[in-house]
Amino acid sequence: MKQFILFDNDGVLVETELWYFRANEKAMKELGVTLELEYYLELMKHGGNWWELAQDKGVTLEEVNRARERRSRYYQHYLRTENIYIEGVEEAIRELSEHYRMGIVTTSRRVDFELIHHEKKLTRYMDFILCEEDYPRAKPHPDPYLKGLELFDAHAGEAIVVEDSQRGLTAAVRAGIECAVVKNDFTASHDFSSATYRIDSLRELSALLLH
Repeated sequence: MKQFILFDNDGVLVETELWYFRANEKAMKELGVTLELEYYLELMKHGGNWWELAQDKGVTLEEVNRARERRSRYYQHYLRTENIYIEGVEEAIRELSEHYRMGIVTTSRRVDFELIHHEKKLTRYMDFILCEEDYPRAKPHPDPYLKGLELFDAHAGEAIVVEDSQRGLTAAVRAGIECAVVKNDFTASHDFSSATYRIDSLRELSALLLH
């Protein structure tokens, strides 16, 4: 019997994946390096570092660090100005909150997360938020989801993870937690063969768990 739900954030609760790529693409271009989407998606599957492309071309670490700072500013600009709303998510979260305890487990920096959720329409339903500063190793390591279980004082069999990326799915599997992968066109090329469920939207999760 499931009692707890652990949600990824980007691509599951909000549509931010594309804008994070665009911010990285723009910052890399300013270094004279082209960040191809296909290459980015391949690295994203396993948590790779695309900044090595710049260093391989002779860009110094200092220049890369400055570019990363610009990337963060570009990304935050997109978060403020682009539509990142996913239709039906708030309604599904509200319904699920009547039956389950829930938390968000994200690889986002907390500063970005708080910008995304400044209106707190979704976070008010959550017991906790785990950002990249809150655990030792990021996805695809199991640490983020193991930390979520710890905060719930729950066993893996009592929880389900909701993800949209191969990296996140791998983290859930390594933590021993069943995972429902929600459809996201940005990560459609990822391998989701180890997912327990495949759903088109969070509305389906509600139907899956409650009926």
